[in-house]
Amino acid sequence: MCEDADCHPGNILIVQDEKNASMKPKLGLIDYGQVKRLNSEERVKVAKLILSIANKESDEVIADNFRSMGIKTKSNSTRFLAEFGKLMFGSLEAKHLDRHWHRELHKEDRVLYFPTELSMVYRTTLLLRGLAMSLQFNPSVGEAWRHHAEETIKMQGGIVH
Repeated sequence: MCEDADCHPGNILIVQDEKNASMKPKLGLIDYGQVKRLNSEERVKVAKLILSIANKESDEVIADNFRSMGIKTKSNSTRFLAEFGKLMFGSLEAKHLDRHWHRELHKEDRVLYFPTELSMVYRTTLLLRGLAMSLQFNPSVGEAWRHHAEETIKMQGGIVH
């Protein structure tokens, strides 16, 4: 899996086959300057984190999936990790736009180390969310990527819950 973290509208094309107009157009991506290749283990870990959020699993499950990726926080707070994961891959909620909510969350804990394999994935979600919000659409990235996450786990011989 390659993660393109620069997926803004200037790097996305709709490509139509000029010789066969009856074929569906395809999505074309250009400018691979910000690409991260994830190995099998990293893909499964990201997939499990995404699925735990899409499936609205408990804070403990979400936090444990985040921890398995190597994130380090000062207090190792389960609530902090779960809320951070939901912020990354869930739908935006009104509280996410409240600076007091963020301030209180960061009083509880703070990130000391963020996994490099997750940084490009997170950047991609931010770019997609920004584009979606400009179109007045509030998707859950976890739900939108659920199928891909499930397929990733199955391809690696895992069982999807």
